[in-house]
Amino acid sequence: MKIAVDAMGGDLAPQAIVEGVIQASSELPSEARIVLIGRESAIWDIFNQHHFTPTNVDVVHAEDVIEMGEHPTKALSQKPNSSIGVGFKLLKEKEVDIFCSAGNTGAMHVGALFSIKAIEGILRPAIAGFVPQVGGGYSIMLDIGANADCKPEVLAQFGEIGSIFAQYTFQIERPRVALMNIGEEEQKGSLTSQATFPLLKQNKKINFIGNIEGKDLFTNKADVIVTDGFTGNILFKLGESLYEISKKRGFQDDFIDQTNYESIGGSSIIGVNGNVMIAHGISSPLAIKNMIGWAYKQVKSKAYLHIAQALN
Repeated sequence: MKIAVDAMGGDLAPQAIVEGVIQASSELPSEARIVLIGRESAIWDIFNQHHFTPTNVDVVHAEDVIEMGEHPTKALSQKPNSSIGVGFKLLKEKEVDIFCSAGNTGAMHVGALFSIKAIEGILRPAIAGFVPQVGGGYSIMLDIGANADCKPEVLAQFGEIGSIFAQYTFQIERPRVALMNIGEEEQKGSLTSQATFPLLKQNKKINFIGNIEGKDLFTNKADVIVTDGFTGNILFKLGESLYEISKKRGFQDDFIDQTNYESIGGSSIIGVNGNVMIAHGISSPLAIKNMIGWAYKQVKSKAYLHIAQALN
């Protein structure tokens, strides 16, 4: 298994990314290798700082960098030798099994659509976030930012592909699928929510449990939480803020610790023909190390193949 990581993506790159890779390399199962993509000299400088000899890390040189503020489509076409461009080329050619980056989110999303492309039948790929649950475990919420506006058919499909992803990632036989709404009653919510509810309810392939509210985000009511990217992003980032606020107030709690973005380190793009993970721009070495751990699980789950099989 080859886990590709963009060394140049992120506010603290390449230092934090390479340090995260160094940490992950000692914990990675023997069947896996990390492929670090970026400016070779910069990567080796950091290896040497840490007296690190890469036994399960390969370095692939990529001269260019897509900056955080660049236009995704323009940057990808103008910088084919960027770390993101090279990463997707390797993924498309099946030289690596997953590509992970803390770089430009738009470029990662567009890069996935241009290279490995959406699975046939997918209306809109989504970014799925891992939401910690009181009592242990995680739910996935989709979308958390790729599609700010969604038609009911798109949200209904999120329920189906999210269910398959949860089934194979968390080994849950019949994941509970819920629609995020402003009330539990069927007729509640925006026109979009009201039109989405019956589509989810009629789908016999999923275990739809109805609406949930914002207060249910962490309470283990659902394994899959369906929402548009606008609402999902706000909820997800609100959840992540709990850790920083608690830390500043001198309060420590095991559940709150899990809301720290570093504990998972990345979010998956679901609905494309391959494995892609996006990390926070502010990613620390710990976040990168944990993202690589989740990347390993994602490759093992083969979730994208199961989604393709279900849709075609």
